[in-house]
Amino acid sequence: MRLFITSTTAAMILALAGTASAAPVTVTSCNRQVEFDSIPQRAVSNDVNLTEMMLALKLQDHMVGYTGVSGWKTLDEKLRAGVKQLPELSAKYPSKEVLLNADADFFFAGWNYGMKVGGEVTPETLEPLGVKVYELTESCIHIMGRDKPSMDDMYVDLLNLGKIFRVEERAKALVDGYKSQLASIQASANGSASPVRVFVYDSGEEKPFTSGRFGIPTAMIEAAGGTNIVDDVAKSWTEVSWEPVIERNPEVIVIVNYGEVTAEQKIAFMKNNPAFANIDAVKNDRFVVLEYIEATPGPRNIDAIGRLAKAFHARAM
Repeated sequence: MRLFITSTTAAMILALAGTASAAPVTVTSCNRQVEFDSIPQRAVSNDVNLTEMMLALKLQDHMVGYTGVSGWKTLDEKLRAGVKQLPELSAKYPSKEVLLNADADFFFAGWNYGMKVGGEVTPETLEPLGVKVYELTESCIHIMGRDKPSMDDMYVDLLNLGKIFRVEERAKALVDGYKSQLASIQASANGSASPVRVFVYDSGEEKPFTSGRFGIPTAMIEAAGGTNIVDDVAKSWTEVSWEPVIERNPEVIVIVNYGEVTAEQKIAFMKNNPAFANIDAVKNDRFVVLEYIEATPGPRNIDAIGRLAKAFHARAM
């Protein structure tokens, strides 16, 4: 009897063979060392920015779905095209049941990016179920002490994903491109005046929700030649009062656009409130709008830094 093997079957056999023969790799995830004996085949990512990291590395074929998007925000066209074959398994943070029902073997998430400290879904609760977890580096501040973020954090996550999925060369090429792009942006802004004072306005009217010392916007602002006026607040994303914002008088306000309240409405709120009338950014109409996916760790950070640099140093650029 002759055995006929189709091209599709042959490709599947080669893929399985490659998975089986892949040497174990170990990566650092926050305060853990995580070993991967094989390449994950049924990965789940949480949130738009983490999902886009997976897509940037062309890992769609290793994914069974994503979570944590439509409960708070909408997919833009670029991301929708990348995940059109994948289901959203949960509109907000997934439960253990959601991941088990998807037969997931890998969860790419972070603290307050799909997992909560002491919650139902954590690396410790998923380990007995055979689900490996890699944690977003920026989010590690919620469970351990660490330095303030830099753009290296995003690079580390991409390189670690490259190791986990055995696409190291692809990840390195991507990171090298981002580094080169960032160097070009910073070279264009050389010779600018002292760092521009910047405030990140995410949401809230009675009290603003913003990004403090440990949020990626601080790294982005600094990379673009600015300084976060709440850099002394040792949080990643947190609520503050308006008084220090007014006192520290930001020259530029970065609006994070997502949710039911639009960027235009947030800007109008600041422009129409007499309490903010003497803030330089308000007086001079210096607002920069970043989409949520640009203001959280991910592939769109570098283009966003370019836009921030132009806004900060218009004359120099």
